[in-house]
Amino acid sequence: MARIILENWLVRIRWHATCLGTIGKTGAGLLVLTLVFFMAAVLPQQQTLKELKNRVQTVQQQEQPDSVRQAGLSDSQALQVFYDFLPRSDSSPYWISELDRIARDSSVELNSSDYRLTMEKESKLIRYEIQLPLRGTYPQIRAFLAEALQAMPTLALADIAIKRETVQTGRVEARLNMYLYLNDY
Repeated sequence: MARIILENWLVRIRWHATCLGTIGKTGAGLLVLTLVFFMAAVLPQQQTLKELKNRVQTVQQQEQPDSVRQAGLSDSQALQVFYDFLPRSDSSPYWISELDRIARDSSVELNSSDYRLTMEKESKLIRYEIQLPLRGTYPQIRAFLAEALQAMPTLALADIAIKRETVQTGRVEARLNMYLYLNDY
């Protein structure tokens, strides 16, 4: 009985295969090839992907600072963690000299920078408003900006104005307005 049913199925498959034609047979072959590839290549990699995701998650949890790992920080504790992240106000000469060093390393010309101290009422923040007139090529100025923002995490770019005298000149003049945020204990 089972043999008759199997032979009947084989006859039907042959009949459908002859009705498909060349394009249909090619499509059916590609479908079978796709299923074999999925079973042989994709399914085994899903377990590897799960293991890698778990490993990434454990490494990220280990990399987090203790202040982030502690669950349930109150608002005042979270604010204190924020203030502790900021450099102290007495370190401002270091940060200004760091800007000068980055300008020299980036080969930009820094002229007569202007610094203005702003203190907010009822806040522990001090904001240095820094105006930097720079001269150099556009890539040099971009490199200066990238390195300064990378080296000084509490530095923020507020405004930038770039001017070039003529199209032929490679050097541009830029005026940067930046804010350096410091902690005032």
